Amino acid sequence: MEHFLTAINPIAVKFGEFEIAWYGVIIGVGILLAMYLASKEGDRKGMPPDLILDVAFWAVPLAILGARAYYVLFELDYYLANPSQILQIWNGGLAIYGALLVGGLVVFFYTKKREVPFMLTLDVLAPGVLIAQSIGRWGNFINQEAHGSEVTRSFLEGLFLPEFIINQMNIEGIYYHPTFLYESLWSLLGFVFILWIRRRPNVLREGEVFLTYVMWYSFGRFFIEGMRTDSLYFLGIRVSQILSILLFLGALGIWAFRRYNKYPKDPYYTQINLGMNPNLPTGNGGKK
Repeated sequence: MEHFLTAINPIAVKFGEFEIAWYGVIIGVGILLAMYLASKEGDRKGMPPDLILDVAFWAVPLAILGARAYYVLFELDYYLANPSQILQIWNGGLAIYGALLVGGLVVFFYTKKREVPFMLTLDVLAPGVLIAQSIGRWGNFINQEAHGSEVTRSFLEGLFLPEFIINQMNIEGIYYHPTFLYESLWSLLGFVFILWIRRRPNVLREGEVFLTYVMWYSFGRFFIEGMRTDSLYFLGIRVSQILSILLFLGALGIWAFRRYNKYPKDPYYTQINLGMNPNLPTGNGGKK
């Protein structure tokens, strides 16, 4: 049976020479949703009402720059030969680990300035960041990037994928693993799991929503990265796989250390101003 394949136009809107790419639109939607969810959770935890917006004002653009700088650094030979493409982020080339590292630093310094708990702020931000990552992978889908190795059409049909995904995975006559989809679904599942466990009583302490996010994402990314054909390499090793291992083990170690030293008994409660309810214990062994 002959299949008529039409790739999705990567340009969402065009006014003369001005173009808006789907890649940017999709990432923008993910960022806005992340900010909305974090603002709601921040209100629930008693954070200053303007905190999330102020953090996002600095963290979002700097994280995007960090994501691009990370990618360009590991493809330096190409971009030195094509310097005009360094800022063309609408064509793809944003490394999520670069965004997370720079964004995390921004949050650290900003929370220190505002005297707001750093780990609590990360707890508030983490679920929104994860769903934004899930949404953002569809920008890779539109650009036909971040895919895996060659597969057959029958393989994709065996995954019960809709026709539009199968068609978009046909790049110059060759079908590829939709690794963008694997990561998007893994992140979505993690988002749902974190929302569920965050609401469970007497389970998580301060900082453990964020640490759960780090372990969840890095665990899945390690395996998905091994399937991709566009990995960034250093000394012949996939950089994202090494970072995934380090982040997973680091988060696990921090979790264990904090459980043993800081929160050995009573659970963490979700209000910054615990003085609002003197009957609530703090998260440090019941001491007030």
